Amino acid sequence: MDFNKLRSDFPILSQKINGYPLAPCDNASTTHKPQSVIDAIVHFYTTTNANIYRGIHLFAEQATQMYENARNKVAQFIGASPQEIIFTRGCTSGINFVVATWGRENINPGDEIVITELEHHANLLPWQRLAQEKGAIIKCIPIFPDGSLDLSRLDSIINHKTKMVSVIHVSNAVGTLVDIATIIARAQAVGARTLIDAAQSVAHQKIDVHALGCDFLVFSGHKLLGPTGIGVLYIKKDLHDSISPYEVGGGMVEDVDCIHATWRKAPHKFEAGTPPIAQAIGLGAAIDYLNNHVDFNALALYEAQLCQRLIDGLSQIKQVKILGPIEELKKKGHLVSFLVDHIHSHDVATFLDSRGISVRAGHHCAQPFAKKLGYDASVRVSFYFYNTMEDVDRIIGAVREMVL
Repeated sequence: MDFNKLRSDFPILSQKINGYPLAPCDNASTTHKPQSVIDAIVHFYTTTNANIYRGIHLFAEQATQMYENARNKVAQFIGASPQEIIFTRGCTSGINFVVATWGRENINPGDEIVITELEHHANLLPWQRLAQEKGAIIKCIPIFPDGSLDLSRLDSIINHKTKMVSVIHVSNAVGTLVDIATIIARAQAVGARTLIDAAQSVAHQKIDVHALGCDFLVFSGHKLLGPTGIGVLYIKKDLHDSISPYEVGGGMVEDVDCIHATWRKAPHKFEAGTPPIAQAIGLGAAIDYLNNHVDFNALALYEAQLCQRLIDGLSQIKQVKILGPIEELKKKGHLVSFLVDHIHSHDVATFLDSRGISVRAGHHCAQPFAKKLGYDASVRVSFYFYNTMEDVDRIIGAVREMVL
């Protein structure tokens, strides 16, 4: 399919930076928004603006319906049931939710929590703090020098002491695609629960949580064409009754007196206070856009072609070192990270920005991974369907210009 036809749906892409057309290549950080998503948010605030559930006037009822419609869209998008979808502020808040509820109730001294050396800080720090509080142990599935996972010792790392396996699906630092099916199967074999950080995968491939068999899954709306301030936490239905609310307050209580309270059923049990109504509606519009315009098989092929073109071009520049599992990225990737000899990655990103090219430089909130590979910052180019081969050629040309 011709993804270039969709570029006109994104008003920000018409901008120029220092006289150069915008090349938006920081999509692993956040994606840009189509006009339909912007319109959905504006429409809510200009025609409906009301709180949900408790009002009986027209606007309240309309807002409630729009909010629950968004939940239904998310559920269908990832193969879940609507009651399994909890709206959060984002991926980070979703993981903190699980740690503060399931984790504090189920992790005990000596228990083991398994992550990988690829993890974003959002899927490391909450578990790290819980382990310190509980006297639990964090174990890491190691990586090879190219950033791929070493699963050779998986059966010993995930064992009868393991209570939680919480892993990233796609590395935001170098684009490694994690074999979560194998990891989930091993976790299930020892009775451990599983959480999948799908922040970098849900916008690029179809996910079916019931088919995966994971217990929890999180992602952020803003990496999926949606607005900021909205995220999704999937909690398997079987766990709902055993998990306490993360927050308590208005909207999630069934009955209360001065001494006792009972909670509503999920998902409302887990959404105290006024939720991100407009943001959820915006996320629903983003999912509509993807369903109507993007074939995920075609998307995966196109993003891999962009990665291959960039890798092949940068490989011809002797001062450049490409990170990550290069051959895998050429076939399945949507981002490419690299280093330039004797030029700090922040300076590389600044130079690219002067040419209208937006990229990310840093450790990408995966500092343990960067330390393991021996660098403090890399340049990350991350693609989405509105990127073009011309964007890739401009990056290659700008890097050549910089090192000459």
